[in-house]
Amino acid sequence: MHKFISFALLPKIMAKTKFTKDIYEKWYEQMLLMRRFEEKSAQLYGQQKIKGFCHLYIGQEAVVAGTISATRSDDRHITAYRDHAHAIALGIPSREVMAELYGKVTGCSKGKGGSMHMFSKEHNFFGGHGIVGGQIPLGAGIALADQYRGGDQVTICSFGDGAARQGALHETFNMAMLWKLPVIFIVENNGYAMGTSVERTANITDMSVIGAGYAMPSFVVDGMRPESVHEAIASAAERARKGEGPTYLEIRTYRYRGHSMSDPAKYRTKEEVEEYKKKDPLEVVKQTMLDGKMANEKWFETIEQKIEDIVNEAVEFAENSPYPAPEALWEDVYVQADYPFIRE
Repeated sequence: MHKFISFALLPKIMAKTKFTKDIYEKWYEQMLLMRRFEEKSAQLYGQQKIKGFCHLYIGQEAVVAGTISATRSDDRHITAYRDHAHAIALGIPSREVMAELYGKVTGCSKGKGGSMHMFSKEHNFFGGHGIVGGQIPLGAGIALADQYRGGDQVTICSFGDGAARQGALHETFNMAMLWKLPVIFIVENNGYAMGTSVERTANITDMSVIGAGYAMPSFVVDGMRPESVHEAIASAAERARKGEGPTYLEIRTYRYRGHSMSDPAKYRTKEEVEEYKKKDPLEVVKQTMLDGKMANEKWFETIEQKIEDIVNEAVEFAENSPYPAPEALWEDVYVQADYPFIRE
């Protein structure tokens, strides 16, 4: 069992933005799609339609929703293996994400990546990575490439609290600050590295201080509210586009399910889970919209039906799609490239 430090925002991101009805509608619809997609995935996994590893994002939806609303479509995103929600929020059709879970050729990684390795060049989504912390140096590398080309894109590099203990993070943070790379590092701190609480992985439970050794601007963010995430990401992205370098955000969130489908999550109490469900981002945003007269119950019912139709269509699409041909095993392994500096 773990106990979070209270949700707190540091001064630079304390300002309250007035968000419009449109953005609240987008957040709610987006988060509901993530939630219902993941719930359906859990059901299909139990039916053995989906095999292999499967890590659900239920409870953490506000992190992705707030991040996407605060960034541009040409910004880059890279994350760990809990990646279904990232893919959906970035615009990869739900049918392609579901087909990938099924291992079908119509999936976003042609059925060869599965749950943990979703990619889309079109949507600037660089994965989906199964190696714990492996995406951290890759995120800095993507930012370096954009900096080298003279663009003003920002890379959002997400990882979990367990991955934050990897040595690659420290090497990456050092180089990112040295070269002022346009990258936002996000630790999605849901309290547990698999089944190990934050308190058992280090003597420092305030993970935001990790950036202090590199003089990297570091902030704590309430990850159960898309408003807080949006403000923090928008501020960090502005710094990066100005050439002021990286920002490190400890976004405190919570997952309502186990680490993966094979995890019964017996290492935490029912009371702890129920306490965090009071902060459920879907319910909080819904109440905010009702209180602000931005929507009525009829609107929510309509959106629920819309999302149900999308998820059901995604399942039907995946069910009816073919598996990759055996010879596809040899495709997309190497890239044919010409190197003019190499002589015969």
